[in-house]
Amino acid sequence: MSRGVTNRLMRRAYLPGGSDPTRLLRGGGLLLAAVTVGAGVWLGRPWLALAALAVAWLVSHLVLRRRLSGVAARLGTLARVETTDAWQALAQATDLLEDRLRAGEDRLEQRHALTGLPTREPLLARMEGDRAGTLALIALADFDRLCAFDPALADRTLRQFAARITRMLGAERLVAHVDRSHFALWLGPEVPAEQAEQQLAAMRYALGDAMQDGDRELLPEVRVHHAFWSAGEEAPQATLARVLAACATTAEGPAQVQRVDEVSAGVERERYALEQDLRGALHNDEFELRYQPQIDAASGRVSGAEALLRWNNPARGMISPALFVPVLESAGMIEEVGLWALNAACREAGKWHRLGKGPLSVAVNVSAHQLDRADLQTLIKRTLERHALRPGMLEIELTESAAAADIGRAERLFEALHGLGIPIAIDDFGTGFSSLSALRALAFDKIKIDRQFVTEVETRRDSQAICQSIIALARGLGIRVLAEGVERQEEYWWLRRHGCSDFQGYYFSPPLRGAAFQTFVRNHAALRERLALDARQIQTNLSERLAR
Repeated sequence: MSRGVTNRLMRRAYLPGGSDPTRLLRGGGLLLAAVTVGAGVWLGRPWLALAALAVAWLVSHLVLRRRLSGVAARLGTLARVETTDAWQALAQATDLLEDRLRAGEDRLEQRHALTGLPTREPLLARMEGDRAGTLALIALADFDRLCAFDPALADRTLRQFAARITRMLGAERLVAHVDRSHFALWLGPEVPAEQAEQQLAAMRYALGDAMQDGDRELLPEVRVHHAFWSAGEEAPQATLARVLAACATTAEGPAQVQRVDEVSAGVERERYALEQDLRGALHNDEFELRYQPQIDAASGRVSGAEALLRWNNPARGMISPALFVPVLESAGMIEEVGLWALNAACREAGKWHRLGKGPLSVAVNVSAHQLDRADLQTLIKRTLERHALRPGMLEIELTESAAAADIGRAERLFEALHGLGIPIAIDDFGTGFSSLSALRALAFDKIKIDRQFVTEVETRRDSQAICQSIIALARGLGIRVLAEGVERQEEYWWLRRHGCSDFQGYYFSPPLRGAAFQTFVRNHAALRERLALDARQIQTNLSERLAR
């Protein structure tokens, strides 16, 4: 066979189409067939040529079938096709992968129906292309509140807000509508992280300007969270999800630009783990109450105790209420735990009464979330009846901010509780920028001076002025005043000298278990020693008692 024929056959075998091994196999088969046919004709034996052609065809068919079976199996695995037939798997996998590719192309072109902005996919594609940069989330925080009473207004406001963002940034910046009221802004690698934060702070300020809707003027509440993203650290989807989660968990508080980094992610991770542990704490009997004695210095006796919630987790140990109570409130578990604490405190106070410990009352804290219950007074009444406890032996404590949040609601609750004979105390007084109109409207029975004004009161002029004002206010309203957080003798002496007669704090006793509290009540000598004053103070104390 001439060199020209061979070259033409090889060129034909390597025409475009197919992989290199497939083209090589086809070229080799054609070359072998040509050689065999030429040899058969030259030797005068055509059956040899036919046999060689048949063998070549069979071998190439088996090789190709084996290779196609392998390709079909791989495609079937990628498309999650469950069949053992290679050709059926190849057909199904091809159809499925084609559908997925078309869906991906559709998503890349998708725009939000309300604002017309791109959705997540173009944003993620740009991030992957740039490899690094700052991702910012701009939220219209009051969108859901608007939806609650005027969905059409909320939609118009959101469209206007989106248009304001795009006008402010220009066409060169990518803005995507990634969630109901959240817009993502991508600042690529050309913008340093420090400069990006400054730009976002300026944007948040400008976006907070009033928006017009007809004759109505709206002042939007704008929140901005941002994080630096690098392709070598995590997927862009993970960073977007992390910043969105940060927006959801910081829905309250002052509007500002917040950076989402590993530290904030670690804090949120720990908070989530704490919440998961809390969900099983009540069922596993991990909560307990401690009782901190409340002292009536004028009569020289223990008047009762405040029930304080404690959490003893088997793995974490004793956890501070400052850490877990806010999590209970945000997770919606405070009502259930608060009801448990009310029952446990009334059960313990019933023991004091049956053991003849005198007229001891127990004070139980009620959170602002519990005030939302319309049947709160009914629950309290049933709890008293269940434990055969006189109403005067239970005292309800509310923080000043909780009581003043809804004066009308608090006034109705106070009236109902007073109708049952239950006294009410205002806790942490002085920390909530006390409203005199609220004090006049709410008929409570005791004011508790917050410990920040009690600490070192004998040396701090500002604390002295505040404490004296609160004591005078309570005297004018005809209610009792209790100083909490008393830890030193000097603090007790100063407050006692200036008219405060009720105390609570480590100077007298830390929070105690129920049995230890009963022992403390019986130890009259130790209490008298704590209450002792110098000769001048004793004379003042005696004069006050005679004046009563």
